[in-house]
Amino acid sequence: MGLVDLVVDSHVATITLNDPKTRNALDAESARRVLEICAAIERDLDVGAAVVRGAGGTFCSGAARQLLKRAGEDPAEPERFDSVGAVYDAFVRIGELPVPTIAAVRGAAVGAGVNLLLATDLRIVAADARIITGFLQIGIHPGGGHFTLLGRLAGRETAAAMGLFGEEISGSQARELHLAWEAVADDDVEPRAFELAKQVAGDPQLARRAVESLRGQLGPPAVSWPAAVAMERANQMWSLRRRHETSRQ
Repeated sequence: MGLVDLVVDSHVATITLNDPKTRNALDAESARRVLEICAAIERDLDVGAAVVRGAGGTFCSGAARQLLKRAGEDPAEPERFDSVGAVYDAFVRIGELPVPTIAAVRGAAVGAGVNLLLATDLRIVAADARIITGFLQIGIHPGGGHFTLLGRLAGRETAAAMGLFGEEISGSQARELHLAWEAVADDDVEPRAFELAKQVAGDPQLARRAVESLRGQLGPPAVSWPAAVAMERANQMWSLRRRHETSRQ
């Protein structure tokens, strides 16, 4: 078992973040593994849907703290710049998979983990899940097109409350705010996600064509996702450097 695992069954690809000791935080290695898995799903024309989940009862705790710390020391250093970019690329790539995607969210989704769940086409969440953007609260500007991802689903008010003011929401609230399709009991999250995935995955060719049409007609919004990533990137790297310098004082 690796940091990120892929299992294909009944035309459904399951992508599992599998690093419970970090609560499934994404670092450069795990992010690049996500990219490899997405490429494999794209090539496998028998796959008609994908479910994204986290092992150990947690969805994703965001970007690894050590990755952010190192980026803050020298944001312009190519390897560190690329490592943060790899995390962005991972959830953007999930969002661009040529099959319908579902996030099965249990436990917590934090920071970039929120971006990851928002990147999918549909979300099934535990009613007691904790969804926390948390960027400003640790002195970091949001990254990865965070405001675009929030705003396209739930509107400006929710994007401001969560992204600026740090409001934490539960899975039940996520359903009320249109950030999730269903909020269910924790044990029912993954069975329900797989049930939905199998409904569309049985005809992979049709599923791929249909999701292409859905995204083409309904999203992304007027500010494209790549543009949103670029708009936030410089400010986030600045904030990482500032936090590093402050910690040394």
